[in-house]
Amino acid sequence: MLKIGLDTESLHLWLQNKKMDIFGYIETAHRLGFEGVMINLIKDYNLDPEWGTLGSNDPEHLRKVKALLDQYNMYVELATKGIGYEHLKKIIAVADALGADVIRTYIPITLNNDMIGNSGGEGLYDPSKVRGDFDPLVFDEAAMELTKIIPLLKRSRIKIGLENHEYETSEELVRVIRKINSPWIGLHYDFGNSMMAWEEPVQAAENMAPYTVSTHFKDHIIIPCPEDRFQYVVCGVPAGEGNIDLKQCLKILLDKSTVTRLTVEMCYPYCAQFKRTPGTGGVKAVGEGCFKIEQPLYDYNLMKPSQYYYPQEVSKELLEELLKKQMDGVSKSLTCVKRLMEEINPAF
Repeated sequence: MLKIGLDTESLHLWLQNKKMDIFGYIETAHRLGFEGVMINLIKDYNLDPEWGTLGSNDPEHLRKVKALLDQYNMYVELATKGIGYEHLKKIIAVADALGADVIRTYIPITLNNDMIGNSGGEGLYDPSKVRGDFDPLVFDEAAMELTKIIPLLKRSRIKIGLENHEYETSEELVRVIRKINSPWIGLHYDFGNSMMAWEEPVQAAENMAPYTVSTHFKDHIIIPCPEDRFQYVVCGVPAGEGNIDLKQCLKILLDKSTVTRLTVEMCYPYCAQFKRTPGTGGVKAVGEGCFKIEQPLYDYNLMKPSQYYYPQEVSKELLEELLKKQMDGVSKSLTCVKRLMEEINPAF
């Protein structure tokens, strides 16, 4: 039976602005009808610099988190970034304590000697680091590094899901997985992230599904953004309100992968820059299909797309408005995925 969970990123405004902690998050996910959670162990605004939304790796804290998850019979997966052995060793220890059997991570990309995704807030724009190209040897190096952690994964019975995280095309990631060739390291298919690498989500699903062990279910639109080098950015919206062919992507996953969970990552409000040269993933320009251009969520003079993720930096009123919209968006996304599953196969 396919279970539906919720990633902490889906309520990032609530967590970062101290409207709830990890216990309140689990309670909320359960109340809304989710059957599991993915917990981001990544620093960001107002979060623990090492353990992110989890808050701590203190054994007593972890025991209490696990007890609440067990009380509601909810699955738990963890999300981190980076592929270093010592880092992943620490994450595996926390996964063991919580009963998590999947860890999502992604490959840091080096541009001009700067490691992307390892400094500042996750939602910050940094146009200086969006160059479009990087040394492809990073993928060979990643395969070699990840191989080191396999014995620990095997011992703990935990799998790693390597995500298509904005820079990587699906083909690049599939090559990494084939090179590693281990049942303990697969792919994490994110329904929307391929767009930032100019790749159709349906194509990414086709390529990644046979290797997919975990997921992020989300929806996106393209909006104008005068401050960006490409003049457009990818914008998160509640599932069903964007232009990704979610039904087709989901059908591919159900037909060609062995996943037993769909984790909703409702990235609203959020905008992401295109990270690669147009055409890298097969799409050369915005304008058609899921790359159709839509209106911005807010008037540019009120709030720029680069400010959507941290509206508290614009005004308290916008933060309060988006807190409500974010919670509503989570509910809409759950309704959407249930409807699509029913349409694909009423047995679900």
